[in-house]
Amino acid sequence: MRYTYILEGLECANCASKIERAINKLKGVSSAQLNFLTTKLFVETDEAAISDILPQIEKIVKKHEPHINIKKT
Repeated sequence: MRYTYILEGLECANCASKIERAINKLKGVSSAQLNFLTTKLFVETDEAAISDILPQIEKIVKKHEPHINIKKT
């Protein structure tokens, strides 16, 4: 299943690249794409796995950009 999130406050293209790479390495993530211009994060994973993966995604995002708000679309 594909999930879409808006990363409000994303200001660093380099950080966006690091966030995308780290999320793609998470167990259970089929693919992750982060569009810096639209600040949209697309994550493909099993429906049952998203509840375990989302806290890890939030941790990764906050590590690189602590001020970002993550909103599900």
